[in-house]
Amino acid sequence: MSFKNFGKAALIVAVVAACGKNRVQVTENGLKYKIHKQADSPRKGKVGDIMTLHLTLLNNKDSILRDTHKEGAPFQMLLQVPPFKGSYEEGLTLLGKGDSATFYVSADSLFTRAMQPLPPGVQKGTDIGIAVKVMNVQSEEEYKKTQAADFEKQKGVDAKIIQDYITKNGLGGKAQKTESGVYYVVTQPGDGRTPSRGDVVQVHYTGKLLDGKVFDSSKTNPQAGGKPVQFPVGVGQVIPGWEEGVMKMHKGEKATLIIPSALAYGPRGNQGIPPNSVLLFDIDLIDIQKGQAPQPGMPQGMPQPGR
Repeated sequence: MSFKNFGKAALIVAVVAACGKNRVQVTENGLKYKIHKQADSPRKGKVGDIMTLHLTLLNNKDSILRDTHKEGAPFQMLLQVPPFKGSYEEGLTLLGKGDSATFYVSADSLFTRAMQPLPPGVQKGTDIGIAVKVMNVQSEEEYKKTQAADFEKQKGVDAKIIQDYITKNGLGGKAQKTESGVYYVVTQPGDGRTPSRGDVVQVHYTGKLLDGKVFDSSKTNPQAGGKPVQFPVGVGQVIPGWEEGVMKMHKGEKATLIIPSALAYGPRGNQGIPPNSVLLFDIDLIDIQKGQAPQPGMPQGMPQPGR
C-alpha cells in the first residue's frame, strides 16, 4: 500500500466514528478496534511521526501481559507503514493527542513477524488486545528539539544529585569525572592495561539505585548464570555510562561508577529503574581481549541495558 493511500484506507470503518465509540469497528485492511475517547485535536499520527503513548497488552482472556503505566514511563515509537494487514500501526493513524483506543491484532502475525515465540498465556490463533492512550504526537524534528531541551534540563538536576551523593558519602577526594559527567571511584586498583575501543571486556557487575537498592547483578542474573559478562566496549553495545567508565578502568581493577540518567536509561527508565535515575554500578574488570575497532561508516548497535 502506498503512503498516499494509507491514511485514507485507515479511515474507512464499519460505522461512523461518532456513533461507534466502544463498539468494535473494522478497517478496510481488517484491523479490529474500539475508540474509547477521541479529542478534538486535528493532528493525527502519520508515518514518520514519533508517538508517545501508554500501552497495555492483553491476551484473549484479558490478562495483562505488559502495562507501561506500571513501568513508570510511556512507550515511544516511530510510526511506520504497517508491516502486515491488521497491524495496530494502521489504527494509530486514527488517533491524536489525548485519544484512546483498543486494537485487536492477530497474535500469530504480531509475534511471528517479530521472530518471537508466543508469550506464556497467549494461544495460537487468538488476538492480542493493545490498549493505547496517546500522550503526544510529534514530527521527528519536534521530538529532537524536545529531547534536547529535556536533556539539558536533566543534566543540571543529575549534576546536583551526584554532587550531594559524593559529599554525603565522603567521596570528594576519590571520585574522578569523565568528560561527559560519569564519576568513578576506584575501590581496588588493577595493574593491567585499559581497554581500547572494540576490545572485548569481561566483567562482573552489580547495578544499584542511589538508595542502595540492587536492580541487577551478573552474579544473580539468570541470563548470566552467575558468570562474568562479555561485550565489546566503545561500540554502543551497552549504556553510554558503562562505555565511558569501563574504558577508564585497568584490568584487575574494581570501581564504582556513578552514572547520570542521560547516560543510563534516561526519562524512560527500565525494569526496576525509575525514569531519570542516577545509577551506581560496582564493576570488576576481570579480563580484556584485543578486538578490532569499527571502521568509519560501519553501523553500530544501539545502547542496550547492562547485560
